[in-house]
Amino acid sequence: MSSNLGITSRSENYSEWYNELVLKADLADYSAVRGCMVIKPHGYGLWELMQRALDDMFKATGHVNAYFPLFIPKSFFEKEAEHVEGFAKECAVVTHHRLKPNPAGGLMPDPEAKLSEELIVRPTSETIIWNTYKDWIQSYRDLPLLINQWANVVRWELRTRLFLRTAEFLWQEGHTAHATFEEAETEALTILNECYTKFAEEYMAVPVIKGVKSEGEKFAGADHTYCIEAMTQDLRAIQAGTSHHLGQNFAKAFGVQFVNKENQLEYVYATSWGVSTRLIGTLIMAHSDDKGFVSPPKLSPIQVVFVPMGRDEATRERTVGASTTISDELKKAGIRVKTDLREKESPGFKYNYWEMRGIPIRVEVGPRDLDAGTVIVARRDTGDKETVALADAAGRIQTLLDQIQKDMFDRALEFRNANTKRVDTWEEFEQTFAGEGGAGFVLAHWDGTTETENVIAEMTKATIRCIPLTPLEPSDAEPGTCILTGKPSKCRVIFAKAY
Repeated sequence: MSSNLGITSRSENYSEWYNELVLKADLADYSAVRGCMVIKPHGYGLWELMQRALDDMFKATGHVNAYFPLFIPKSFFEKEAEHVEGFAKECAVVTHHRLKPNPAGGLMPDPEAKLSEELIVRPTSETIIWNTYKDWIQSYRDLPLLINQWANVVRWELRTRLFLRTAEFLWQEGHTAHATFEEAETEALTILNECYTKFAEEYMAVPVIKGVKSEGEKFAGADHTYCIEAMTQDLRAIQAGTSHHLGQNFAKAFGVQFVNKENQLEYVYATSWGVSTRLIGTLIMAHSDDKGFVSPPKLSPIQVVFVPMGRDEATRERTVGASTTISDELKKAGIRVKTDLREKESPGFKYNYWEMRGIPIRVEVGPRDLDAGTVIVARRDTGDKETVALADAAGRIQTLLDQIQKDMFDRALEFRNANTKRVDTWEEFEQTFAGEGGAGFVLAHWDGTTETENVIAEMTKATIRCIPLTPLEPSDAEPGTCILTGKPSKCRVIFAKAY
């Protein structure tokens, strides 16, 4: 049933709960362009904090930022067969460069302004970047080339959902060039381990499993793809980041060669990697509740909100003054703070308002509390309240923010572990994935073939999310027999229904 805030409960309809939460928490809105979204200031504030943290990690590992064109000649896509096959159905195409009045009314493309070659609106930038790199890379002295860009991309999705799947979204995409396969492999794993996994777990408070994608699930044009997979509260998997070792595929397609130390000409090795505003959807589905959004402190645009109370001006001045004293101390410590000074709204309305938006800590400052020399500090994640002395409030709030961050991760990890199981027979596997809902992570044996992978997906809607790089349990790395075919299997892989 819907709460008094008008949000459908997760247990009633998880999909509706998600859609309503995104709107009511002021994270995003629908736009006039089908399949596209407007990211509202509160949602964009989340993205800015994500950008800042990730950008610092990229630069700490030796990367620099650049920017490449939004438009990509169609012929570039045709140079790498597997890549074009992977993206052809999602491309938006520019065919004309001018409009003219339509005799029937309105506007129409000017036939005389038809482009000699169609331009693809960037779905990903491998092709335009590697066409550029061929002019930048001549010698081993030019390597490694470690570049990232923050950009928007367009993938013409038919079924869209705010943050999770939209026709246009924001992301970062790294594109690097290396002298050897081993150097590119180190790069792909550095991004996976030191950037994406660290960010997901330490900032998003979302535990992830690191793994390699199956051949059927890897990035189009990659030698192999690494990923991090998270679990949502409706027991589905969501891919939270990918790091691709591209081998020499794009270098050969675009003729990117270098003279090595032995004065021999060879093709470079490449990686690409990216995360997007889809992470905001991951954050929502990993932590939030029927009261609205729950944000981990490190990524909350507002970490602490003060609600001063008082029916008359003198009382309000007093409670606002106490709020200001504590908030100024918090600001000096780098805490993001807001004081709710709206006079026409009741305290209860304000509590619900900030709960919906996921602010980690609410500080209630009332005249009776001040008489006692205290304030009330409320946690968004648990709803717990405690009375804190005014003199201790700033310090206690900072300690609580760290505790909330840790507790959110611990709860998410406990939830994931409780919903991860091992299955050894096809009957149990089918039964586990029966119905429309998610079933958590299922570790099962698979014979390694794309054919078997496809049959399993068709029959159960469960896909191979990854082959874990580190076994969750030692026995997961032991050989066995495929649940469907009975053929030999090297190890258990993770199956789940996914977003």
